[in-house]
Amino acid sequence: MIITIFDRLFELYSLAIVAFVLMSWFPGAYQTKLGQFLGRICQPYLGFFERFIPPLGGISFAPIVALVALQFIKYGFDVVLVLLLNLFMIFF
Repeated sequence: MIITIFDRLFELYSLAIVAFVLMSWFPGAYQTKLGQFLGRICQPYLGFFERFIPPLGGISFAPIVALVALQFIKYGFDVVLVLLLNLFMIFF
């Protein structure tokens, strides 16, 4: 139950990142309310990767690396949660 909730939150954030990146294809999309909201929640995370991964030929691969990293974080988080829940079941 708890793991499912966190998995859905990670999926929702991944979807928000994809939507934010796709908005770059449409002029003025970042100035909408949705664009501003997605910018506030996605830009800090994506900005971390954009500092280390420069665009190649005008195309940024930082969002792809960010999504892959988010999946690794999700799997690591799942493992830690399962271990903690198993420990909790053993002692209680």
